[in-house]
Amino acid sequence: MPETPTTAVPALPSLAAQADRLVDLGVHRLAGVSAAELRSFAETAAQARTEPAGGGTLLAVHPDRVPASALAPLLRRDDKPGFVVVDMTDVDRFTPHGATLPDSPFYVLEGLDRGDDMANWSPEEALPALTAADREPLVLTEGIHWVLQKPEVLDRNHCFMTIGSRLRKDNGALDARTPAIWISNGTGRDGRERRNAPKVGWCWWGNRHTWLGFASTTGRSHLAAPAS
Repeated sequence: MPETPTTAVPALPSLAAQADRLVDLGVHRLAGVSAAELRSFAETAAQARTEPAGGGTLLAVHPDRVPASALAPLLRRDDKPGFVVVDMTDVDRFTPHGATLPDSPFYVLEGLDRGDDMANWSPEEALPALTAADREPLVLTEGIHWVLQKPEVLDRNHCFMTIGSRLRKDNGALDARTPAIWISNGTGRDGRERRNAPKVGWCWWGNRHTWLGFASTTGRSHLAAPAS
């Protein structure tokens, strides 16, 4: 079976530490849940794992609970907040497509890869290669969660698309754009004050970019928290 090369990226903190990070950022309040619920899920998920918690395992909140527009401003790089490009006011209409998310407020992702080795591929070329390798592309909110936990995952000339999110237009056709997360150069409508800030934007489905890989996962899972 075809395999896509994986990229060495910084290890994630433990799931408990990730839950604390989300609580510190107020993500639980945005999701309409308590800090205790989020921490309880992280503890249960960590206990259920057969390998040490953390590493390549990411804790995520379902995009139905907290959309990309609410998460993006929580990103930080060089003390500058993240933002969504001005011509992507419909960012929250980009929903999972070609990615299967658990029907749960919280879940975990395994085997994350930034996809550097697929840089200069188009999304149209990358998706079938990921599928053939038994990998699924990340959705936009998952990519944001990853950078929230490990800001250094976003690096100059090594950023990534999240092609698991697509927008289906009113006529049923898929929009030609696909979301991506990269670092602003502070040019154009971004504004000079946003230079080096984390940026949520979009690329055309058929275009290639030498500095954008394709973030993906080997799988997602949900484990119900024990009754209190």
